[in-house]
Amino acid sequence: MSVLVNTLVNAGISRPGRYLGNELGAVHKPWSEAAVRWVLTYPEVYEVGASNLGHIILYSILNAQPRQLCDRAYLPAPDLAAKLKATQTPLFAVESQRSLTDFDILGFSLSYELGATNILEMLSLAGIPLTWQERAQVQAFAPEAGSWPLIFAGGQTATSNPEPYADFFDFVALGDGEELLPEIALVMEEGKAAGLSREALLLDLAQVPGVYVPRFYDMAEDGSVHANRLDVPARVLRRVATPIPAYAMGLVPYVETVHDRLTVEIRRGCTRGCRFCQPGMLTRPARDVEPEAVVDAIETGMRKTGYNEFSLLSLSCSDYLALPAVGVEVKNRLKDENISLSLPSQRVDRFDENIANIIGGTRLTGLTFAPEAGTQRMRDIINKGLTNEELLRGIKTAHEQGWGRVKLYFMIGLPGETDTDVLGIAETVRWLRQACTQPGRRPMAFNITISNFTPKPHTPFQWHSVSTEEFRRKQRLLREEFRALRWAKVNFTDVRISAMEDFVGRGDRRLSAVVRRAWELGAGMDSWWENLENAFNAWTQAIDEADLTWKYRKVDQGEWNVMDTDVTDPEGDSPAWTIRERARLDAPLPWDHLDTGIDKAWLKDDLLRALEAATVPDCSFEGCSHCGVCGPDFGHNVVVPPPPIPAFLGHSQPSSERVQRLRVTLGKLGSMALLGHLDMVRLFDRALRRAGLPIAFTGGFHPGPRLSPANALPLGATSSGEVVDFELTEAIAPADFLQQLAVQLPPEIPLYDIVEVPLDQPSATKLLDQAEYYLHVSLEDIDAASPTWETWIEGVLALDEVLWEKKTKSGKTQLINLRERLHELTMVSPDHPLPVGLEYPKDSPGVWLRAVGNCRNDGNLLRPEHVVSMVEKVANQPLALQHVHRSRLIFL
Repeated sequence: MSVLVNTLVNAGISRPGRYLGNELGAVHKPWSEAAVRWVLTYPEVYEVGASNLGHIILYSILNAQPRQLCDRAYLPAPDLAAKLKATQTPLFAVESQRSLTDFDILGFSLSYELGATNILEMLSLAGIPLTWQERAQVQAFAPEAGSWPLIFAGGQTATSNPEPYADFFDFVALGDGEELLPEIALVMEEGKAAGLSREALLLDLAQVPGVYVPRFYDMAEDGSVHANRLDVPARVLRRVATPIPAYAMGLVPYVETVHDRLTVEIRRGCTRGCRFCQPGMLTRPARDVEPEAVVDAIETGMRKTGYNEFSLLSLSCSDYLALPAVGVEVKNRLKDENISLSLPSQRVDRFDENIANIIGGTRLTGLTFAPEAGTQRMRDIINKGLTNEELLRGIKTAHEQGWGRVKLYFMIGLPGETDTDVLGIAETVRWLRQACTQPGRRPMAFNITISNFTPKPHTPFQWHSVSTEEFRRKQRLLREEFRALRWAKVNFTDVRISAMEDFVGRGDRRLSAVVRRAWELGAGMDSWWENLENAFNAWTQAIDEADLTWKYRKVDQGEWNVMDTDVTDPEGDSPAWTIRERARLDAPLPWDHLDTGIDKAWLKDDLLRALEAATVPDCSFEGCSHCGVCGPDFGHNVVVPPPPIPAFLGHSQPSSERVQRLRVTLGKLGSMALLGHLDMVRLFDRALRRAGLPIAFTGGFHPGPRLSPANALPLGATSSGEVVDFELTEAIAPADFLQQLAVQLPPEIPLYDIVEVPLDQPSATKLLDQAEYYLHVSLEDIDAASPTWETWIEGVLALDEVLWEKKTKSGKTQLINLRERLHELTMVSPDHPLPVGLEYPKDSPGVWLRAVGNCRNDGNLLRPEHVVSMVEKVANQPLALQHVHRSRLIFL
């Protein structure tokens, strides 16, 4: 029997705040006024999905369209998923808390080859059939009348090769979605109004460039895909859009996310031409954002969101020529606000003092570079465009600018790689350390990640493969070589993950059955990290049951090493290939029907260039490489010339001067009760920043705002008596402070009172002595004899001692007397007014108890569950604590 969502999202599950849909910037449109209702369904936990820039941008764009409503859903954590299954409650969208089956269209992000199992998990939790065949219906499309929603996917993996997942989706959105999704929305609106059937609506959608509808295409015996009707395009075009930085500030989560910062895209696309890199091929042409738009988006976004960190996003931030000027300008403008900048992707050859200035400061963020290969020959083969001299110059600059450890990414298993190239990784790292020494400082240390090359569709290396055993052998070589380098921490990617990524990523429609069976056997994406052995066994069993073991074995054993050419060509070509090997390049591929703009003939030619270690220049800055992208369908490279770099005003330490302390009494009501203590502190920090209030900061390398809650409120408890101290760098009228802060807080955090407290007096945390709670308590056994609450309370007060076993931090058991910590205990009569935000439960058994007990921050405190335990001891039967409300904090 299905239950209300709000009865499941409570303090009994981990981090319930992620399911509330009440973030700053969340859009709540009237359900009845929407013609088309979307859910952007991210197949990862909230902390990952809510910080994904694409997810935020598309959510903002769709909600900006008239008559379109867009909600969100995320993969629930295992505890909530178990509750949904146990109560037969369908998965819901976080804002409306409606079942996903109520919506017209569900859009999944598919950005990883093994991530489709999470999509199937979400569909199953929603009670939606997994395949488009099972969802087929002949009546007019109307989810409000029982039609299944349309299910589609977008993202890099979906654009690259959707065939292994084709059975699960009604359509696939190829490429950028900023312009494509509003076009889909219009077709959906018109189709619903016209009463079209599901198939007719999908046929209309198939006419939109960028929409691939698998049911209108069939797979041939050789794995290639062809249209099965004449009124759909033979090849489906990838869509290209211009970045819109203004949409980056759409959501500010109240719980901490993976990328807990403002992210602004500065450049989309990459033309470096690394031959292994799928994003670099699938996002062409390169499009720079105007520097003024970037600076405005950052400055506006930081003040609008209250974040203390921002990130500039691009496949290669360093190729955005305006980066030094933009970064220095923003750092200058925000230098007194304790804000840091991170650059997730930058090239070591462009790392200089200007870049160091904009990412340096009080808090040095992590620094990551990707040389990819350990020798110059290998970097030429992969067209990395990086010399040993450039690599050394960038690492030395980092060391000179204060970094003591840098993260480096390398790859093994690349075409043409020898053992000398593999060992060259360790030799390169050793050489870099020896060159990076300064008097009085330790030499540079390194965190190193060594991944296994995985061939990707639409790249020159899509034909190359390496055996699992060969990967293991190369890893053993490197492990032995790095054993003596104690200053280098090295991580290796498990070869089983790489083999499965390869198998699925370059697969055809036959793999849909494998993906489904792997999910049934428990191979969710997170299972790879929790229990790799079980996940791998689930996938291999699924492959075996689908009679595709022979196909996986080809991948596992190295399907084709393009450098294994031992036949001499009399024409003088080098290296030489047999007729059979050349035929492999011409064989149809499962993704040939997708028009990404890259000419397949160019990919073959570039592979031949790789075999000769010939490099191709970056066409954004040098001549055209004739890859086939530039033209009317995809546009051309847009490169913004670098503006002058302003003078750097230096790094600034946030002010720690304390001029005034204000003590605020506030409430924590409704859904805010499901936010944890640290999330509340973060919420106040961001509210202060948005309000522009002069908060003081602590000193040291990680300055934090001087705001101090008197005591942490238990998760799930409401309150009308919380107290927080705020210390400011300049005096402000208390009433003005309260008014400005209140505007930036959610309505469920009301501000009740404010007083100015001398700085030389103890803080609220030190003065706190007792707390007053209102506890809603009922019998756990509803069939038990009528309770005698007054008698039980009298019994508790008559006790001198109630012992409780407490575990200390060291693991020892300590007995404490709860009774001496309890000062008052009464039953609240129905005519007694309850604190703000509470009401007597209607048609609900139980009573409200009022308790006053110790609440000191030295560990001498009486918790609500302690009170219930004492009453249980007297009543001699279990009680249920329904709700906790803290009405007052009492100070010395």
